[in-house]
Amino acid sequence: MAPRINNFDDWIDYFHQWQQEIGFPTELLEGFKFEAKYGSVPTSEIPFGDYKGEKRWSKLLEVPDQRIRDALQHLIVYQGDTEFGSVEQQRRLAATAPSDYDLQSLVRVMREEMRHGWQMCHILVNHFGYSGRVEAQKQLERRSWKGTRLLNSFNVDVDNWLDFFVYTEFIDRDGKFQLKMLSHSGFAPLAASMGPMLKEEAFHLGTGHTGLKRILKAGVIPVETVQRYFNKWIPTAYDLFGVDGSSSAEWSYVWGLKGRFDEDTNPMPADKPNLNEAARVLYCDDITNHI
Repeated sequence: MAPRINNFDDWIDYFHQWQQEIGFPTELLEGFKFEAKYGSVPTSEIPFGDYKGEKRWSKLLEVPDQRIRDALQHLIVYQGDTEFGSVEQQRRLAATAPSDYDLQSLVRVMREEMRHGWQMCHILVNHFGYSGRVEAQKQLERRSWKGTRLLNSFNVDVDNWLDFFVYTEFIDRDGKFQLKMLSHSGFAPLAASMGPMLKEEAFHLGTGHTGLKRILKAGVIPVETVQRYFNKWIPTAYDLFGVDGSSSAEWSYVWGLKGRFDEDTNPMPADKPNLNEAARVLYCDDITNHI
């Protein structure tokens, strides 16, 4: 029977248990300090939605409606679940690292993804009361290889290093979009979490992009094989933006919880019924330029 999480110290114990249970070689994490990191936000005001211009909410009780609180918790839960899921997907790669450089890159990616999950659970435990503690515990009870992660992209094993480089090129790049959209959030602890996470995510994208460049330059793996891995991951990355005409995306925008990727630079009014499609188009442009 799983222990009951009463505070964040309890959750940390459960986190270490999760590391052991998924088979991650924790000796590779020696010297790394897991901690919650909160950066600054560019403005103290909510920058979009119906509450635009009002002060960002620093505590859950300041959020003006229970529906908004529920939607906020939902966003945090899903973000955290992707972070832990990605670690589980990549858990076997350390044993087959082609070089010390690649092993160190993998370890950095995985420990930072763990820290991102830690960050989301820090918010859940410290701001959402009993329901937050339950959700933080459930983050460590789901397993990608059992198909129980919340989004299907995170229930597929990353089988080899070409798979890993394509995954970090496309799925982590999708993660950059999700984090940037949450960085505009009216809930200050969530918005303040995104700066440090985005800085760490940049390394993950670079790992995938330079890894693919090395593979193609070596000319050993046929381009057709590389293309098959593109075909495996790009459609799932598109899916991660959500369905067309999503009412939940629209309400998240109206309530000031999740902005557009380019919220801080786009002067046009938001096309609220088509927010997911707009983000997907920007993502497609981004990956096309990189490829």
